[in-house]
Amino acid sequence: MKRILSGIQPSGNPHLGNYFGAMRQHVEMQKNFECFLFIADLHALTTVKNAEEMRQNTYNLAVSYLALGLDPDKTVFFKQSDLSEHAELCWIFDCMVKMPFLERAHAWKDAKEKGGKETTVGLFNYPILQAADILLYQPDIVPVGKDQKQHIEMSRDIATTFNNTFGETFKIPEAYIKEDTAVIPGTDGQKMSKSYGNTIDIFVDEKELKKQVFNIVTDSTPLEKPKDPKKCNVFNLYKLFASKEELKD
Repeated sequence: MKRILSGIQPSGNPHLGNYFGAMRQHVEMQKNFECFLFIADLHALTTVKNAEEMRQNTYNLAVSYLALGLDPDKTVFFKQSDLSEHAELCWIFDCMVKMPFLERAHAWKDAKEKGGKETTVGLFNYPILQAADILLYQPDIVPVGKDQKQHIEMSRDIATTFNNTFGETFKIPEAYIKEDTAVIPGTDGQKMSKSYGNTIDIFVDEKELKKQVFNIVTDSTPLEKPKDPKKCNVFNLYKLFASKEELKD
């Protein structure tokens, strides 16, 4: 049985982007794979600075996974910071990886382009910690979104360099990207993300849910005229839930 590993940050209430982009896959894959899933609270420190907020986000994410069907008897489910080996292996890789390698990372380039005076070393070092997270558990497959593909490629490069230097140690993992739900649109058409304020949360009361849904941006085409489904934010979200028959209608 092949081993799968994935992590998800506790950066706020789980939303549809989390569910369709990762959480649903994690629940489905536990039926056919040996699954390791962790809450990436160390990675979340790059954005979450309040300790109580971090604890609450971590709790919410854990119970959300259980509510959505994650089975602890089938999936090794844990919190990243509970195992010091993640940080220890990260340091070993830090002492091996050259600076120009990390400067290639898209997240770091984006931060620099935006002025990035408040950008932290943690963000710069993010791909190294992610490589440690992955390689520590010798997975065969790592499910990711399109925006994370580069980090898996960097993890593979780090594993290859380590193996060439010190002998065969780490398995070279393969990225798995489910193309039809690789990037989930938010209410404004951008990638759904808490940082953009464009999310629709999974577990929320009816009043707040209506507020989030009514935030979906639409174009100026009159209601009675057909819209282009490729450009319609409402349809792009609707098709995530609709059956094939409903989509034909």
